[in-house]
This record gives sequence, C-alpha cells and structure tokens, in this order.
Amino acid sequence: MNLERIREKIITIQGQQVILDCEVASMYGVQTKEINQAIKNNPDKFPEGYIIALTDSEKAEAVKNFDRLAKLKFSSATVKGLSEKALYMLATILKSPVATETTLAIIETFAKVRELSRTVAEIGRQTDKEVQKNMLRRTGEIISDIINPALEITDTETTVELNLAVLSVKHTVKRTSKKE
Repeated sequence: MNLERIREKIITIQGQQVILDCEVASMYGVQTKEINQAIKNNPDKFPEGYIIALTDSEKAEAVKNFDRLAKLKFSSATVKGLSEKALYMLATILKSPVATETTLAIIETFAKVRELSRTVAEIGRQTDKEVQKNMLRRTGEIISDIINPALEITDTETTVELNLAVLSVKHTVKRTSKKE
C-alpha cells in the first residue's frame, strides 16, 4: 500500500488527525459497516477520544473539501474518524492478510508524518548550519518515502546558496527501483 495514498486520507477533525471509517474500510477491503461493527462489538478497545463522530457541519465541510468523499453527502449514517490509536486497536480485531498489510502501511504513514512535522518544526529553531543541513536531508528523505516508498535512495545532494544575504537551500533525493 502506497504511503502517499494513505497520507492523503489523513484529515484533521476536532484538532485530531483521523482517517474516516469509509476510507479505512476501503483500505482494508471491507464494507464500512464491518469497521463500525468491530468498533461496536469491542467498546473496551476504543475509549473516549479514539473515535470521533463527525457533526453534520464537519461532515459537510469534509465533503466540500475532499471530492473523494462526495458519496457521504447524502448518507444519513454518522461518519466516524478513527485516530491513530483507534487504527492500532482495529488491527487487533481484523486479522486478514490485507488487514495486516494495511495496518503496517497506516502505522508507517502516521509515523513518517509525525517525524516530518517534528523535523520541519526543529529546522527553524536550529542554529547550527551542519545540523540544519542534516535535518533538511532527512526531511527530503521522509517526503520521498511518503511519495514513493518502492524506490531506494541511491544518492542525496544538498546545495546551500548565499544570494545577497538570502539563504537558499535545495535538497535532492535520487532514487532507483529496489532490487528484489
């Protein structure tokens, strides 16, 4: 499963990053009602805050902002957002090979997005230029992993330019197909 495809499904609802139940179902190759049934049958695995029920206005906003969610526009069902923790717990319930593969991809994606956010935030606070350069290199690698994890890194290159007191940084990650 492509990390970029999963990353695109992560949205923020009520200040929390979630994936909607219908999209989780699609990734797992099951119907949405199966995801919701697993949640309903295992309430002890989904404490408060793990699952977010979208309000009608949040659902309307999501449909407006994401074309892929147009099918929800006329749905009367309550749309649920599953947090990263909820997705971990769901993995303990769904046991198929597809579920395992999907769960691993989701976990990797959340971890990479979190690492990317931390790294980008730290770059601006870092005063050591060499450390900044290494952080920029790592940021490029993370973005490259998210966009196309099927390729392996063969080389990286960072260029720093000074142009009339303006710092410009360019980082290139070169990738080739992984050898099987």
